[in-house]
Amino acid sequence: MDTLSENRCFGGRQGVYRHASDACKCDMTFGLFLPAEAEDGPVPLLWYLSGLTCTHENAMVKAGAQQWAAEHGIALVFPDTSPRGADVADHEMYNLGQGAGFYVNATQAPWSANFRMWDYIAEELPRVLFNGFALDEERQAITGHSMGGHGALTIAMAYPGRFASVSAFAPITHPSQSDWAKKPIHAYLGEGNVDWTRHDACLSLRANGFAGPMLIDQGTGDQFIDSLMPEALAAAITETRHPAIFRMQGGYDHSYFFVSTFMEDHVAFHAEALYR
Repeated sequence: MDTLSENRCFGGRQGVYRHASDACKCDMTFGLFLPAEAEDGPVPLLWYLSGLTCTHENAMVKAGAQQWAAEHGIALVFPDTSPRGADVADHEMYNLGQGAGFYVNATQAPWSANFRMWDYIAEELPRVLFNGFALDEERQAITGHSMGGHGALTIAMAYPGRFASVSAFAPITHPSQSDWAKKPIHAYLGEGNVDWTRHDACLSLRANGFAGPMLIDQGTGDQFIDSLMPEALAAAITETRHPAIFRMQGGYDHSYFFVSTFMEDHVAFHAEALYR
């Protein structure tokens, strides 16, 4: 693992690291914030999965999460959203290819050679993190924005007991019924081959549930709101009577101004679950 940068940050350390990924067959980069408490022993870990077109850097720089994580003694990991490199397949569409991994394991060419983001996030990167840093594997939580909210919700529900809590900012909630989200997932997995119970948060909540609390924030001024389908997730939460906080935030759009506005709430929400 190569250290690309390390900076003092709110009493802790914000690092950026690169490693060779077996899952994605290329070098992958991630950001990791470690609070001051990590100098004395393992600390809880909050995963932040980013959305379309983002790298590890967007949330790391724009979300303002480190300040709140430092207050609670929580580490933050900011993975990349896809494999990258000259030999990695790409597409002119912004929601397919590099920057748009959708947190699935692609089975269709040309994507299947590298796009195994589910395995990378759920299996490989955890091994890298817990073997290399002072992190407590028994205390994890997960959040994400947009495509990353989709990933956070579906991965949390697929691994019972791993995450104490899950939250999302403007997540893609019901891709099996959203043409905008369905198209890239069909490109990766093949039309008719998608296990939507695994890759659709609404269906997964009904089928698998989630043992911990959930927090969802959605802006009413979000330009993608019709494709995100927040009402579908609200309905699934109601039908399953899952303990959740679902907030429609008046006038907020899809940007990091929205994410940073409510980041303090999300970190505090996860801290309560992690230290319960």
